[in-house]
Amino acid sequence: MNSQLGGLHHVTAVTGDAEANVAFYTQTLGLRLVKKTVNQDDVAAYHLFYGDATGHAGTELTFFDWPQAVRNRQGTGTISAILLRAPDRAALTWWAQRFDDLNVAHDAIAGRAGRATLPFTDFEGQHYELIAPADGEPVPVAGGEPWTGSPVPAAYQLRGLHGVRLLVRRLEPTENVLTQTLGFRAAGDYTLPASDDIPAPRDVRIFAVGDGGPGAEVHLEVQSDLPQGVVGIGGVHHVAFRTPNDEEHLAWRKRILAAHIPVTQQIDRFYFHSIYFREPGGVLFEIATEGPGFATDEDPAHLGERLALPPFLEPYREEIEAGLRPLATPPAADAAALSR
Repeated sequence: MNSQLGGLHHVTAVTGDAEANVAFYTQTLGLRLVKKTVNQDDVAAYHLFYGDATGHAGTELTFFDWPQAVRNRQGTGTISAILLRAPDRAALTWWAQRFDDLNVAHDAIAGRAGRATLPFTDFEGQHYELIAPADGEPVPVAGGEPWTGSPVPAAYQLRGLHGVRLLVRRLEPTENVLTQTLGFRAAGDYTLPASDDIPAPRDVRIFAVGDGGPGAEVHLEVQSDLPQGVVGIGGVHHVAFRTPNDEEHLAWRKRILAAHIPVTQQIDRFYFHSIYFREPGGVLFEIATEGPGFATDEDPAHLGERLALPPFLEPYREEIEAGLRPLATPPAADAAALSR
C-alpha cells in the first residue's frame, strides 16, 4: 500500500452543555456549526460539528453532548490537548486580547518547535493551543475557508486543526503504530513547562504524515508515572485521520489488521465512512473518508440550522426529537462584530 493519510479529519470531544457549547464555539471561537445531528450509537445525544465555511475535512471539531458523563481526568491513554491552526503570529496577539475581553482562561504566547503557541481552555476545561505557522512554513490550502457569518474577522479566523497531543505511558508502542502502520515520521520535539496538572517540565516528540506541517501532526508526550486518564466532560473522545475514498479506506483497514491491531468494520456515517481502533497507549483512533461531506443533505448556505438525520434514522425523527433538549440555532454575526 503506497497511499498516505491526508492528515487529520476531525477531533471529537465531550460536552455536558450543548447550548453553552454552541455559544462558545460559534460566538467566541467564531467557528461555523456545520452539522447538528445525533450520535448514531446514542441517538439521545447531540453530535455537533464545527468547522470552516463548509466543514472541510481537517477543520472539524465535533462534540458528543453527554451531560451525565463524569468530568474528564487527564492521564495516560488520553488526548491531552487539541491543537488549532491560527493564520499567523499576529493573529495570536489578537486572540489573546479577545480571550481577555471575553474572560477565556489562557496562558501567555510561547515558542514551541519554532512556532508561536497560545494555550487556552474552554468553559469546561477542554485544553487547546492555537498554533501559528513558523516563518516560511508552507500552510495547506485545503480547508480554512472563512465563514462570513463569523463574529471573528476573516483575517483572524481559525484555519482548522493543526494536530493533537497524546499522553501515553510508554513511547515505543505508540510510536511504532504511528510510524510503521500509519506512515508518520519523527518531525521535531519541544519541552512543555510545568503546569497545575503535571508539576514538572516534560518532553514532547512531534510526528508528521504526508506533507507534514499544520493539519498533519501528532504530538506524543510520555509520562510513565501518571495514572490512566478518564475521558469525560472537558476531554477528547477520539481523533480521526482522513483518506480520500472507500478504496483506500478499506486498504487501511487491511493494513491495520495485518499489524495485529483490532479494528472495526467500515461504518457508514452518511457524511463519511469510518473505522475505529485503539493504539497501544489507549487512545481511540478513527480513519474517515473525506466525503460525501456535510452538504449531502443540506444547502451549504443553511448548514447546521436544523436537526439533520441520516436516511437510516429519518423514520425515527419524531421519537429522536422528543428525546433531545431543544437547541437554538446560533445567531449570525452583525456588522459591528465583524468590524472588531
